[in-house]
Amino acid sequence: MRKVADIAKVLGLLALLCAAAPIGGTVPADAQGLPGAAKPSAGKPVAGKPGDKLLVEADELIYDNDKNTVTARGNAELHYGPRTLQADRVRYDRASSRVFAEGNVRLTDQDGAVVTGEKMELTDDFKSGFIDSLRIQQTVVKKGETIRTRFSSPRGERLEGEQTSFDYGTYTACEPCRDHPEKPPLWQVRAAKIIHNNETHTIYFEDSTVEIAGIPVAYLPYFESADPTVKRKSGFLTPRFINSTALGTGLTVPYFFNLAPDYDLTLSPSFLSRQGVLGQGEFRQRLDNGSYNLRVSGIFQTTPSAFLPGPLGAGDRDFRGSIESKGRFYINENWRTGWDLVGVTDKWFLDNYRIRNQSITTDYFREAVSTAYLIGQGDRSYFEMRGYYFKGLSSFDWQKEQPLVLPVIDYDKRINGPGELGGEVRFQANITSLTREATDFQGLPRTGTYLFSPSVNGISYPLYETCTTFNRNTCLVRGLAGTDTRASAQLSWRRTFIDDLGQAITPFAYLRTDAFFVNPSLSGYQNALVPQIASVDDGFTGRVMPAVGIDYRYPFVSDFGPLGVHTLEPIAQVIARPSENRIGHLPNEDAQSLVFDDTSLFQWDKFSGYDRVEGGVRTNLGAQYSVVTASGWYANAMFGESIQIAGVNSFRRGDIANVGLNSGLETAASDFVGRVQVSPNQNISLITRARFDQADFKVNRFETGITARFAPFLPLSLSAFYSYYEAQPLLGFSHRREGITATATYNITPNWFVTGSALVDLTHYLDTRTLYSEALTSYIANPVGNLPTYQNPGRFYLSGMSVGAGYQDECTTVSLNYIVSPIATVTGVSERNQTVLLRVELKTLGEADLRQNVGTATTADGIASAH
Repeated sequence: MRKVADIAKVLGLLALLCAAAPIGGTVPADAQGLPGAAKPSAGKPVAGKPGDKLLVEADELIYDNDKNTVTARGNAELHYGPRTLQADRVRYDRASSRVFAEGNVRLTDQDGAVVTGEKMELTDDFKSGFIDSLRIQQTVVKKGETIRTRFSSPRGERLEGEQTSFDYGTYTACEPCRDHPEKPPLWQVRAAKIIHNNETHTIYFEDSTVEIAGIPVAYLPYFESADPTVKRKSGFLTPRFINSTALGTGLTVPYFFNLAPDYDLTLSPSFLSRQGVLGQGEFRQRLDNGSYNLRVSGIFQTTPSAFLPGPLGAGDRDFRGSIESKGRFYINENWRTGWDLVGVTDKWFLDNYRIRNQSITTDYFREAVSTAYLIGQGDRSYFEMRGYYFKGLSSFDWQKEQPLVLPVIDYDKRINGPGELGGEVRFQANITSLTREATDFQGLPRTGTYLFSPSVNGISYPLYETCTTFNRNTCLVRGLAGTDTRASAQLSWRRTFIDDLGQAITPFAYLRTDAFFVNPSLSGYQNALVPQIASVDDGFTGRVMPAVGIDYRYPFVSDFGPLGVHTLEPIAQVIARPSENRIGHLPNEDAQSLVFDDTSLFQWDKFSGYDRVEGGVRTNLGAQYSVVTASGWYANAMFGESIQIAGVNSFRRGDIANVGLNSGLETAASDFVGRVQVSPNQNISLITRARFDQADFKVNRFETGITARFAPFLPLSLSAFYSYYEAQPLLGFSHRREGITATATYNITPNWFVTGSALVDLTHYLDTRTLYSEALTSYIANPVGNLPTYQNPGRFYLSGMSVGAGYQDECTTVSLNYIVSPIATVTGVSERNQTVLLRVELKTLGEADLRQNVGTATTADGIASAH
């Protein structure tokens, strides 16, 4: 009993500081002989735990020698090592080594957990004991988020400070209602016994019921869960339910293996009533300088006939699977390397089995990209080397048309100009090499004297050309078969001079060189056809493009006080270059995306890649006007055009992909481009940009949209965009493209919200005509089966949409969404997949998703039938 004697001695010494105090009497706090102290205190080393002391503070200490007890009364506070006990009254029984606390009892553990109750009976180190009206609050910060969990029980027991048992207890991560704390939380688990093991950081529930708003919704005879302090722990994860015509009804039961602090393994078998067992596993490891993972999936199908037979599906395969890996490594502060790889047995596997590819964010995959890279970045330099492999995941893709790109090397370096030259000198270099087995052709729409389809339902439609022999008027070459290697380098200089009037003059010059080695393959095309591309160079070809130019800007600035600062800035740019040569005789792989608008008006070279280079003497003219007020109002407007002065217009002569034609730049005086942007405040922004025909000011391209957050006046956020693009038949777009996309979220209360999004195709009836004409063209070439039929869907078509509602607070997230997403089917008929998605997350317990397809789709990609 040495420990008891020592504690009694310390507390007794405190009492003896006042000699007049009788045994069993009360020692006033101000008579403790401690100058300036409001409360008495005492401390002693504890045997077996050097450095730990029992410190006592209270308004008064009562020492009862007859009963062998010491009582701290009035704001009693006892400290033992990292634990603190607070109560209205604390009595220490020396004989039993027990501490009895009553009234507003509060025990704070070493991990910050707070235990409260009406009465506590504890050992003298506060580790073990019984607690009446037990309540525990545990606070944990994970990933910057504060999580609070709460236990409660009429009576509980602490065992050695490592385990707490709750009889008929409850557990929740929800905050109590401030106005009505007696109400049950949004969710809680009520169990006959709850055991919280602080050593293993596990919570065990026996004979438990999950309650929502006090209503039982699920019964679980036994389950366990990691407490919020756990970041990684072996055990079962939230299961996932599956329901599909092709797969049947199923359940995915993932199990997480915490093998070591730096690596783990997750096995996720899926038991499918129609296809058997789909095995999935993911291994992850974090190293000192990075991390990597490896994920594999596979199944021996029991009902392959649920999928279409080849070549339209994988119905003739018994085994199907995939392998994926992602790695990120930092060599040093300037260099990093990594990879993102995916391999599949067939193009439909990921979609059919709803396996979310790591590099794709949607559920409906159309392409998987594998890449490996090395990246270096300095103060004013950048280096990147990559390789790419593209795997087409749609039934329309022919893998032989997909290129293997290896390597792609980019280097960019900027330095200050030497001596009197000053300014900035920039060096850019690119090396690209790619190989594909078959040329990727696209037929242009038949117009004029070309044939139309036979009449169906009294309507005929223009047919697309079939490219058996290359002709610039009927075919585009999206990708050339064979090997194409190009090395490019550009050295440029620019310097800005600003005179006393505020005029900004920027002379610049650059020298661009390109070397091509082309080894085209003119064989290997679908249906054994052999198209010819006689105009493409074969072997080594070089190209040099020098340029000099000047950029002139003269901003006029006026401050109108409350009306803001107004700036009018005329801009003129002139670039002198020789004409581009070898147009149409060189491949074009990386410069097929050409958009002429306000963002590209003053670019030195308007082509998007290295395979094309802009030539000739050209001037770019425009002006912009802006207003900025002290209240935060901002407006900007810009208008201009580009004019070819001399030499060959690079945009007038289309290459083998017709890039440049129908761009708005093919005429000597280009289309006009403009932009208007208005932001009344930081929460609202409206922008409109357009391209107008140079001859009659007809709108050839138009985009407008708004993004807005109206809080705190209105709990609404939205974005809406309308786009219109005129037909570009020489680029393969036979009709205009027009559509609207919009999203909105409205917070009904701080917790309840509704949300929705829509993608409206305003030219879908033209799309269906195109799809029909393509299908009919194939039928005429190979009349197998029934003649394709056509149904006009009408002017407006809801291509995709979602509506939903949900609830979110500190402990719960519930959302219900109805999603309509487009699917491009193997029949060429546009179908929509309709899905109801319910997601429930109970913080600290887990989350569950329930996804159910509704409606009927005729033929999904690779699937014989789907619902």
